[in-house]
Amino acid sequence: MPEPHPRVWYAAYGSNMHAERLGCYLAGGRPDGSAREYPGCRDPRGPDRSVAVELDGQVYFATESAVWTGGRAFYDPDADGTAWGVAHLLTAGQFSDIAAQEMYREPVADLDLAEVLATGRCALGPGRYETLVCPGRIDGVPVLTLTAPWPMPAADGLRPPSAAYLRHLAAGLHAAGAWRPAEVAGYLASRPGAAGHWTAEDVAAFSVPRAPTAPPGPSSRCRPGPRRS
Repeated sequence: MPEPHPRVWYAAYGSNMHAERLGCYLAGGRPDGSAREYPGCRDPRGPDRSVAVELDGQVYFATESAVWTGGRAFYDPDADGTAWGVAHLLTAGQFSDIAAQEMYREPVADLDLAEVLATGRCALGPGRYETLVCPGRIDGVPVLTLTAPWPMPAADGLRPPSAAYLRHLAAGLHAAGAWRPAEVAGYLASRPGAAGHWTAEDVAAFSVPRAPTAPPGPSSRCRPGPRRS
């Protein structure tokens, strides 16, 4: 008998790594520093679990965020590198509603995830977060994320992120507990789009937690998912 509310891991690599920011997508509200009010999901419950995750591919910054100003985070699963993130265990319906809100739509219906689960990728439309990617599985549960339909652009197509945006990303990575503050600062400063504009020292100055942090724990590594033919 099929599960009535199938679960997926939503792999966030941008501001939704931060629990407070994610909470506005789930329950509705306006995160600090944002001019936008989110309607929330039809099911407003928080994630069953959230774990640090490492994905094959690269996070980069491009386009212009109307919420934060500066570049937005995107994920290119085909680029060389390792992308750090936070995977939230949600229902497929909650993931569908987050996807709708990323494209400034009202959450009203579940997505058909058959194609992305079978092939590893599915384009819902041409929008900046309308491409679904399944980079693998954690504990047998599929990992899904949202990104742009284009590959990582050349240097002239990148755009540095704002300090406020990076602060949210850093807070999410710190809370995940898999990386030391200096590693988080170095990681964010070295992403394409941020590199050459922000240094690790810059990022650390506005993002390192003031309270002592525990030694980092392990991050989850996705088992490879389906490949497109």
